[in-house]
Amino acid sequence: MDWSAPWLQGLRGVAEPIWQRIANGATVPDAINAGLAALQAQGRLTELAGWRFVPQAQLPPGMAYEAFIHREHAVPTRCNLHDFFNAMVWLHYPQLKRQLNAVQAQQIAQAGVGAVRGPVRDAATLLDENGALLLAPPALQQALSARDWLQLGVHGRDLWQQARLLPLGHALLEKLVQPRKSITAHVLCLAPETLPADVDAALARQCSAQWLAQKPFSPLPVLGVPGWWKGNEQVCFYDDPFVFRSARLHKPIQQKDGALRDLNPASHAPRWGDVANAPLSLLMEN
Repeated sequence: MDWSAPWLQGLRGVAEPIWQRIANGATVPDAINAGLAALQAQGRLTELAGWRFVPQAQLPPGMAYEAFIHREHAVPTRCNLHDFFNAMVWLHYPQLKRQLNAVQAQQIAQAGVGAVRGPVRDAATLLDENGALLLAPPALQQALSARDWLQLGVHGRDLWQQARLLPLGHALLEKLVQPRKSITAHVLCLAPETLPADVDAALARQCSAQWLAQKPFSPLPVLGVPGWWKGNEQVCFYDDPFVFRSARLHKPIQQKDGALRDLNPASHAPRWGDVANAPLSLLMEN
């Protein structure tokens, strides 16, 4: 585990000692419970009073995972990286995790567990597994919503000094252990002036079933965040339509001569070929 990675800095103070317990031979649930007890002894994580992390075997056969958590205040936890990161998110955003679990449990109580989760459970699962929170000035939030990658990563680069991207999804964190350019988070936004101590409660208030059903996320290839990956210092990093995709879907149409023509006028604009390998500082100066 590279604890110096920028996406782990918000978790490191709590997660690294727990990780060390596991490295010394503790099971993942035991190490997490010990870490939770130590934090609660300091007066922290009162939201998880009476909660615990239990071996996966304690989940009864046929019982929904979310319903068990809601009923027992216990999180089934396997000895793997995925569940380790799930627990770390619980220890950092307990109000959000409890709210997402409550939404899931309510939906299960109403509709049962079927082959299809439904829009609310789909959105809750997406946020739980792959979500992130962006605290950023409006200009960056607008660029993200529009998928204006040039504005987000190049022209608005200085604004990232006033911004933070906080991973919320445990599957997202697991994937980042072996970083690759295509890793994409589903991002929610809050005002940059939101205080760190208020983030968890603000997220929990936001995540009602009605709001989640709208799937209010914006996709963001996270290695495009300035400071997260050395390669994004070059303009050509963002000139990759397979990763940094346009917000507007379009299809080619066939002309009479059989050739295909793109319906999106933007695709006919000059590409950045002549500056593709230029450093961002040069482009921004010009």
